[in-house]
Amino acid sequence: MLTLPGLIDTHVHLREPGATHKEDWETGTAAALAGGFTLVLAMPNTSPPIVDADSFRLSEESASRKVHCDYGIYLGATQTNAAAILPLWQRAAGLKMYLDATYGPLLLDDMQIWARHLRFWTKGRPIVAHAERRTLAALLFLAETYQRPVHIAHVSRKEEIWLIREAKARGVPVTCEVTPHHLFLTEKSGSGGKFDVRPRLASQEDVDALWENLDVIDSFATDHAPHTLAEKESETPPPGFPGLETALPLLLTAVHDGRLSLEDLIEKMYTNPRRIFNLPEQVQTWVEVDETAHYELRASEQFTKCGWTPFEGWRVRGRVTRVVLRGKEVFRDGEILSPPGFGYNIRTWQYEEEEELEPGECWL
Repeated sequence: MLTLPGLIDTHVHLREPGATHKEDWETGTAAALAGGFTLVLAMPNTSPPIVDADSFRLSEESASRKVHCDYGIYLGATQTNAAAILPLWQRAAGLKMYLDATYGPLLLDDMQIWARHLRFWTKGRPIVAHAERRTLAALLFLAETYQRPVHIAHVSRKEEIWLIREAKARGVPVTCEVTPHHLFLTEKSGSGGKFDVRPRLASQEDVDALWENLDVIDSFATDHAPHTLAEKESETPPPGFPGLETALPLLLTAVHDGRLSLEDLIEKMYTNPRRIFNLPEQVQTWVEVDETAHYELRASEQFTKCGWTPFEGWRVRGRVTRVVLRGKEVFRDGEILSPPGFGYNIRTWQYEEEEELEPGECWL
């Protein structure tokens, strides 16, 4: 039996409020526990998007009643809210900036607005950006100009990992994450709406570049973005894959195959996320995995509402058998044991332990 620390996923979409037919706080955090994650950070492109005090409070209230594991909630950057959201910084997981088109209404296409958010957002919380290719290059320029740390979500291409390597070598304060689907799938893995995701699946050359540059990649994150099978098979399929319950077995299979070390897996799914996002320690928390289990991934066995996976039928190794969170057994042998509402909001729970900072204290 392999014992791991409670894993951290800093990039999930749990679809509440506004699209709970796809996922909600209860089913999404149940899926997290089944996948070995004891802490998830939820993205703000909900309906309504989480961009002000009212929408943030709505999300907090829903989560507090339903979550099975610990969690945090991002604020979303808009064209006009750089100053208005500062009073909310202590309650937020971080700030999310959408600089390339994806699912939801939060696209920012003005670099002066990017700069305003980089200058205004508090140093007490990270900035996470969806930035691809040339957009990524522009953001790295601003991060270097303002010496403001940024974390790049779901890096997927050879030129992007090269840009980040070069930026790190120059001392630019940048970290990055990669998803399992961008490590294991390519543009030839399938067609149609089921294989539509943002960033798009790339070439085998791009995938190979990610594996060859694991030293540049700071963390793995699922970008769990569920949509129903009917939506994915429609004429206008929304982009996104579920991922919370497939990430660990896929990566443990890579460990078994010698493509990744167990130490690297722990560093990128626990140690570095805690450091980059300034997350509290979850005491008396661990995950037990039967590393000898060899099985096929099946959507019918998962907790996510969406009912499908792009990895259907994949042979993997390593099955989560037990999860203990804060000294309480919350998952065992396919059964969720924690009641809805058991999870803590790690930002409000941690509040008194943090270094005292004035609300809105900025990098500049």
